[in-house]
Amino acid sequence: MNKKSEKFLFEYLNNAAPTGYESSGQKIWLDYIKPYIDDWKSDNYGTAYGIINPEADFKVVIEAHADEIGWRVNFISEKGLIYVIRNGGSDHLIAPAKRVIIHTDNSGVLKGVFGWPAIHTRTPKTEKKPALDNIFVDVGATTKEEVLEMGINIGNPITFIDEFDKLNGKYYYGRALDNRMGGFCIAEVTRKLKENKVKLPFGLYIVNSVQEEVGLRGAQMITETINPDVAIITDVSHDTSTPMIDNKLYGEIECGKGPELTFAPSVHNKLLKKILEAAEENNIPYQRSASSRATGTDTDAFAYSNGGIPSALVSLPLRYMHTTVEMAHKDDISNVIELIYQLLQRIDPNESFKYL
Repeated sequence: MNKKSEKFLFEYLNNAAPTGYESSGQKIWLDYIKPYIDDWKSDNYGTAYGIINPEADFKVVIEAHADEIGWRVNFISEKGLIYVIRNGGSDHLIAPAKRVIIHTDNSGVLKGVFGWPAIHTRTPKTEKKPALDNIFVDVGATTKEEVLEMGINIGNPITFIDEFDKLNGKYYYGRALDNRMGGFCIAEVTRKLKENKVKLPFGLYIVNSVQEEVGLRGAQMITETINPDVAIITDVSHDTSTPMIDNKLYGEIECGKGPELTFAPSVHNKLLKKILEAAEENNIPYQRSASSRATGTDTDAFAYSNGGIPSALVSLPLRYMHTTVEMAHKDDISNVIELIYQLLQRIDPNESFKYL
């Protein structure tokens, strides 16, 4: 990774862009890829995409999602404490004692903390676990009126402050690697294509979708707009080597051992075969996983749209998903980029993906 790429990565990952409010991150992402594309567009809800060879009839999508999980202001007590609801799959167990920022209606941000009773004040009879009905944000106010006067109101999104950084020379860690790291990967694929002067025989659509964390909504919308012929999705997956994860249920996936390739109903077998061949021929390590139904990623939205789009999933193993210390191995990031880069050069627009 060169210095320009890493500078973009830190800026992009440290920017807060919760579900429904992705525009600030999309601007950073677009500014980075603009030198490497022929055109770009966005839709009404903020999904952004760059295009290489926009005149081509055959269209290939490489896609990630741009939104991060967070919270929304749901109730303000008379004592000035803020109670929340989820904005995406936020984990109430990690909230207590975390610092947050509240994104107000006027686009300004205010700091707060998730409070929690001190250990000294808890007894076996009063001990409670964090739950949605008891976690709260304290912004230093003592009345509801004071909170409102600060510019905070019902519906405002809340994100954690924790920032992106390096760990032990091998990992990146922080919040929102799910899935801005995927957005970084497809941006780097785009850069490599341009700098290596690769000429693709199809139109390439580099898509950064919104609202994945609330049901793959951005992907559902954009696949109808673009109507691609092939879609390659990148997202994150679980490193199941960490404690308290049952391998019999979740498989064996470990950071540092390569991208995860998923076998699932929504994953097109012919496209997956091309990915496996690209990995084998270029000595790119990979790991295999299985899903009995949905992958839970934008792959499902693309695959089951527009009469069926041949789609496949290339995942980045991740430790501690949906926390503020998500961890990804540098080698896996490089290999996700290289695998998608090599795969694109194997796709022939004249080759049918039909089984019969």
